[in-house]
Amino acid sequence: MISADDPALRVVVVAYDEAEAASAALARADEWQPGLPAVLRHHLTLPDRTIEEARALLAADGWELRPGGRGAEDGGTELTAVVALRVQELDALHCSQESSRMAGLAQRHGGQVHGWDALQPGPGAPS
Repeated sequence: MISADDPALRVVVVAYDEAEAASAALARADEWQPGLPAVLRHHLTLPDRTIEEARALLAADGWELRPGGRGAEDGGTELTAVVALRVQELDALHCSQESSRMAGLAQRHGGQVHGWDALQPGPGAPS
C-alpha cells in the first residue's frame, strides 16, 4: 500500500474542469496505472469555521483533510484551501461519486470545489 506522504508520488490524473467526466480524465491520463492504488485528492475551499466539522465527516470514510491545494490561488476570499485525500484504486464510477460527495460537502459548508487529481509512484519506484 502506498502512503499519501510518499516522496515518489507524482500527479498522474488531473480533473480540474467540473464539466469533464471522470472517465474522460482517466482516459487521457497517459501515466495513470489502472489497478494500482493511487492517492485521490479533492481540492476544496471552506470557511475556517467549518473545517473541523468537514474533517470529522470525511475521516469517518478514511479521508484526511489537509491544508493547501488549488483553491489557494483564490486569495482574498473568506475561504481556506484544503485537500481531501485518501489512498484507493481509481475508476470512473468512484471518482464521479466522490466528486459529487465533495461538491455536496462544500456546498453544505459554504465552500467551493476546485477539481481533483490523483498521484501514483513514478516508474521504477518501489511499491
